[in-house]
Parts: sequence; C-alpha cells; structure tokens
Amino acid sequence: MTTSFLDRGEGRIAYEVQGDGPLVVLLPGMGVDRSVYRFTVPALVAAGFRVAPMDLRGHGESDTTFATYDDPAAASDALALVDHIGGPALLVGNSMGAGAAVIAAARRPSAVAGTVLIGPWVRDSGGALADLLMRALLLRPWGPAAWRSYYRSLYPTRRPADFADHERRMGASLRRKWRAFARTARTSHTPARDRLADVAAPTLVVMGTKDRDWPDPAGEARFVAGALHAELVLVDGAGHYPMAEFPEIVNPPLVAFARRVLTRG
Repeated sequence: MTTSFLDRGEGRIAYEVQGDGPLVVLLPGMGVDRSVYRFTVPALVAAGFRVAPMDLRGHGESDTTFATYDDPAAASDALALVDHIGGPALLVGNSMGAGAAVIAAARRPSAVAGTVLIGPWVRDSGGALADLLMRALLLRPWGPAAWRSYYRSLYPTRRPADFADHERRMGASLRRKWRAFARTARTSHTPARDRLADVAAPTLVVMGTKDRDWPDPAGEARFVAGALHAELVLVDGAGHYPMAEFPEIVNPPLVAFARRVLTRG
C-alpha cells in the first residue's frame, strides 16, 4: 500500500488505508512501526473494515520534528487521523499505543466507538530505579544493540516466519531516528491512568501471559479490564506482541469485537 501523510503542523504522521467499511485505526507501541500489525490488517480487511495503521511520532515513516512524543501526543494524532479519514473508529493500541487509545476515548467519545488494548501500558510500573535503568540502557553507543536484544525477548514462544527481516528493518529505522525513540522511552503513562475512569467506550484487553514488561502480566491485564469494564483475552505463552506472535488466536476475538462495536444497529 502507498504511504500517506497527515500534516500535524510540527511534522507529519505516516499512515496507510486498506479496505472499505467502518474505520479501524491501529496504533503501534514504542520502538516499532505500523508493520507490527502486518498479520492484523488482512484479517480486518477481509471482515469488511477500512483499516488505517499509523506510525507514532519519530517512528517508521513519521517525522522526528515534534516537540513531544508521549501518550497525549499520540492520542491527538489518532483523533486527527480519525477526523481526516472519517470516523467514528475502533482504536486498536499496542503498548503505549493502548495508553494513547485510552486518552483519545476519554477526550472524544463521539470519535471513538471502542478500543482494543494489546499488551497495554496505561500506567507506570517499576518506579524511579526502573526509569533510570531504562535511560541508561538506551544511551548510545550500546543503546540500539540493547534494544534489539530486548525486542527479541518480547517474542518468548514463537517468532513470526519473517521476524529476521522485520527485525533488521526495525533496527535500521531506529538507528536513523534514535533521538526521537529515546525521547519516547521517557514517556510517563500517568495521563492514561488518570483517564481510565472517563472511558465509556466498549473495550477489549488482550495480554500475553509471558509479557515480560510486567512482573504479573495476567494481574495487570485484569487490572486494566476491571478499570474499563472490559472483555479480556489472555494469550497463553505470548509476549508483548500477541497479535504478531499468535495472530490465529488474537484475530478471531478482535474481529468479532470490531463487528459488535462498529456494526451494531
């Protein structure tokens, strides 16, 4: 598909659109681009949806000229894209993209028909020491190699067949845009946590039981689902990217949820 760009004043957000029908916008997380949804898009298009995966600021084909790279900024970009393409939309967010989806749903209920939160970061974890360790980890010259090693560990059970090519492309992109990525890594998810109670949209939470971003992934998933009165799918053995590690498990409930949210009435 051809990449399109949404002008946001300070820079452009890259996205693409496939299919026809009700709108689904896909927000990736930190350190990856929209191709992390490469197994999600075909399933949604085949089910009759118009699907728009986007790149976060400073990631993929999006610009690195922005002043901010946090959850509220990503939420504003997602809402601007929904307005540009024509919503309302189901927002699917992975990792910090989930935090952005929560903020967007709280800000503009009329634009967000529902949310799917995959491996969601909607609150901070680990405290000040973890934050300091993350900043040290991402310093050059060892930062790109350290992130690559960590990224591999986020697929604990089964890597996709195209993982080697995908990883090389992600690594090359991150090296070019490392400063923007490092600024994204400093993001606090407190703004998302503070808006959980304001979300009325129906929500589906998807979490891998081996997501190493959390000491107790299932417990974190239950917290998020409880806070949002959401449906919950736990993917046994999956890490931080269950939609890429086990698409055959994630796609059916995701598509079913999209149908209920976007085609009711």
